[in-house]
Amino acid sequence: MKGGLVARDGTILHAERRPTPRAEGPDAVVAAVSAFVTALTEHHPAPGCGSASGFVPGPATGSAPRAVGLVVPGLVTPARAVFSAAFGWRDVPAEAFTDVDLPVALGHDVRAAGEAELAHGLPGDAPSGDVLFVPIGTGIAGAVALSGSLYGGASGWAGQIGHIPVRPGGLPCGCGQRGCLSAYASAGAVAARCGETSAEEVLRRVRRGDAHARQVWDDAVETLALALATYTLLLDPELVVIGGGLSLAGPALIGPLRDRLAARLAFRRPPRVRASRLGPDAGLLGAALLAWRAT
Repeated sequence: MKGGLVARDGTILHAERRPTPRAEGPDAVVAAVSAFVTALTEHHPAPGCGSASGFVPGPATGSAPRAVGLVVPGLVTPARAVFSAAFGWRDVPAEAFTDVDLPVALGHDVRAAGEAELAHGLPGDAPSGDVLFVPIGTGIAGAVALSGSLYGGASGWAGQIGHIPVRPGGLPCGCGQRGCLSAYASAGAVAARCGETSAEEVLRRVRRGDAHARQVWDDAVETLALALATYTLLLDPELVVIGGGLSLAGPALIGPLRDRLAARLAFRRPPRVRASRLGPDAGLLGAALLAWRAT
């Protein structure tokens, strides 16, 4: 979990991380989020901040946070977290995540991160405004921007690219299907398939020449290229931005991904692919944007 206090201009005034107790079940995760929110509201930063994961701190004179922006994965409405394959919860009302006496704005983690990319990371980089933002962390989803505006679809749930079937009948996914992209290319899946606690450890093994780690990494890149080729042929993005923790792999991910995506689009040019300029802060900044709107 990432949390912090963020000023209206996007300056991160305070940030911290806490472990997500996934193994203890969905109720434990919800309780941990609530405790984190409470702790952040009690951290009073310098004047003029907003908070994310999030909050918005007090007026221009300073003091306590003014609102909470909370973003979570899965299917989300402003009133509740409908479903999360990553954490196993269903129909969790927004008020269950926090008991602080502040306005609370609940949103989708990836869509919020996409908003942050549009606000802080993309100006001038994609003139058409047709961009796919794909954070890769515990799971995978996408924020779809069409002509510079985020597209939510009929139910507001567009962008569930992590559950595109890339290996029909393949590995089981937390959503109940088999062969989903998330089961191969999420940072959590990469780590689990190698018996490690993080994808970073897997990449270290790859660089040491470990054959199993190399196969897992190659599977992740190949399945991600397959999903992005499908998306490209449908919506023709100008730019694909890879975010989340796995984007920190840099050239070890982005270079091979560009090559494999191009190979799957033999009759047309591929979209540009690059790592997020906001890195792991995109979700935090997106949560802050939600919080400021709630004030």
